[in-house]
Amino acid sequence: MVYLDKKACKEYYQTSMKKAPNLYQGLDSLMNDAVGTIKRYSRPAKALHKQAIRIYEEAEQLRSVSNSALQKKLEDFHILFRRSRKKSSDLIFNALMYLTESSHRCLGLRPFPVQIMGSLVIHNGYLAEMATGEGKTLTAALAAVIGGWSGKPCHIITVNDYLATRDSKILLDFYSFCHLSVGNVISTMSPQERRLNYAQDVVYTTSKEILADFLRDRLKLGTCSHPGLRLIKSLTSFQKKNNEELVMRGLGTAIVDEADSVLIDEAVTPLIISKPMENEPLKQAIINARLIIPDMVKDVHYVIDDRYKEIRLTDKGKKILNTISENLPDIWKGLSRQEEIINLLLQAKEFFHRDRHYVVQDEKVVIVDEFTGRLMPNRSWSHGLHQAVESKEGIELTDPMETLARLSFQRFFRFFPKLSGMSGTAKEASKEFWQIYRLMIIQIPTNRPCIRKQLPDIVFSTSKKKLKKIVNEIIRIHQMDRPILVGTRNVKASEELALSLEEAGLSCQIINAVRHEHEAKIVARAGEKGRITIATNMAGRGTDIKLEKGVAELGGLHVIATERHESGRIDRQLFGRCARQGEPGSSQAFISIEDELIQRFIKKSMLTGIQKIYSNYYSNFIGKILYRYAQKMAEKMAYQQRKNVLRSDKWLSEALSFAGSELDTSGSSTCAV
Repeated sequence: MVYLDKKACKEYYQTSMKKAPNLYQGLDSLMNDAVGTIKRYSRPAKALHKQAIRIYEEAEQLRSVSNSALQKKLEDFHILFRRSRKKSSDLIFNALMYLTESSHRCLGLRPFPVQIMGSLVIHNGYLAEMATGEGKTLTAALAAVIGGWSGKPCHIITVNDYLATRDSKILLDFYSFCHLSVGNVISTMSPQERRLNYAQDVVYTTSKEILADFLRDRLKLGTCSHPGLRLIKSLTSFQKKNNEELVMRGLGTAIVDEADSVLIDEAVTPLIISKPMENEPLKQAIINARLIIPDMVKDVHYVIDDRYKEIRLTDKGKKILNTISENLPDIWKGLSRQEEIINLLLQAKEFFHRDRHYVVQDEKVVIVDEFTGRLMPNRSWSHGLHQAVESKEGIELTDPMETLARLSFQRFFRFFPKLSGMSGTAKEASKEFWQIYRLMIIQIPTNRPCIRKQLPDIVFSTSKKKLKKIVNEIIRIHQMDRPILVGTRNVKASEELALSLEEAGLSCQIINAVRHEHEAKIVARAGEKGRITIATNMAGRGTDIKLEKGVAELGGLHVIATERHESGRIDRQLFGRCARQGEPGSSQAFISIEDELIQRFIKKSMLTGIQKIYSNYYSNFIGKILYRYAQKMAEKMAYQQRKNVLRSDKWLSEALSFAGSELDTSGSSTCAV
């Protein structure tokens, strides 16, 4: 009977989740913002910092304790945390004290007071802003042990498969010493492998994988997803079979690494579970409509809006549609449907560029993640856009995808009973973190003062002049034997720069969506003397760049940004690759008014006037105003997109509430974007 009770309890928690709180509107929203502001200025950081220093000092007294005695004490903590719902501050204090000593013995790493402070921040449900290179991996592990001891699932969300695999492996001995098991879930795993890894106490995975698995489990459950209903039906053979197919064991604690990237930047679109759906009329319409695209001239037959990536046909453009109407399938012969299919093809032509937004591999279009620069082989664009891009590239059209389930990242992470995280760049989005996730940001001081030299941006009127200057700057710094890391926004830019360096007689290492093998090893060696590394966006994220002996005396690693990004946080992440832990280093950005960011968000008339006034390079002050304004507009638009996703969430919740469902689920699937 006890066994059945435990089993029933396990089945209940497997699908139970906190109801996502409604977002405040109107005056309530303003009042909530005020509460968040007051909390941010209540300065809990001081008290947590003092507590962390005391824990660090007390842990020094445990150096003489034997391993067996230390493990026995950790086992006692495991039992205490599992039994007690409310954890006293004394219990947390003592637990972290013993974890500090355990970390030193298992990993050879003794947490600094700032890392212990970060763990306290995470445990208390806050978001810790820790500078790049301050040891977030160990900080999260200390908090994860406490989360794992509770007996509920503890998920650590990382930004890519490599980090999920690496962290779970390097921390295995530490977790085992603390009487916990650890696993990781990555994109290449089978359902059986996923189930095995989700069964562990602490699980490392990515936001896309855990949300996709969550939705797949809900699809398998169908109408039996409610935990109470499942308990009632738990004795039926159907329900037993259903339980065996689930891969996750429920939601408990979520610790999000690089929280700004996962919870803000990548949350612009919901994740969609879909399956191929045969649609010959769509494919035939795209093939036939493609014939007139070469005859359509920009600003004559159609006009584009770069900022919002929209296309509008002119009267002349609409007249051209008559030439293809007879060849289109019946369902696409209406004027509005003709405009729709032509719009798809023009979007593919104007806004989706090879080696920037996608690559072609093995006669397939593979999307490139714009935030990480990595390939997404199991993703596809929806609503016929993927087929339009395939048509543009002249490859065989695949079947479009039918949506089976969808859920936004914002809504999913609000399902977790306990949510916290870390980021090196979070303060710019503090208001959004509070509004959506009720996460308050606490800044963690650096272990050593940062001595990075941030050199002023250099701005040019054309991309050609900018590229020439970047190459000359690389040559100049390379002659000093200093290592250089160059950040580019896409594959094409990285290849062009590498070719220019080759012509100048310099060799370099490239990391991009196409050349991503041994990424971590290449980035780890970026601090060697005279080494030149080119990486798209944040390739190699999470990998420490250690300076070779003698490099610090030369000035350390120099980071070059070849463009500014839509968010200033991403720029800060790139510059944060140098001058870690008090080491020397420098960084600089090179900007052109032909850069995508400025071209998209600054009026063309203004840019034309500036180019006429400054033929070579122009006032850095004006350039700074331009890119900062462009960034502000880009961030504003991205925030608006995220608000639209939230509105869709609210509408969906209200529409499905009549059926008693929290999710839009309709049942191997792939993910669409």
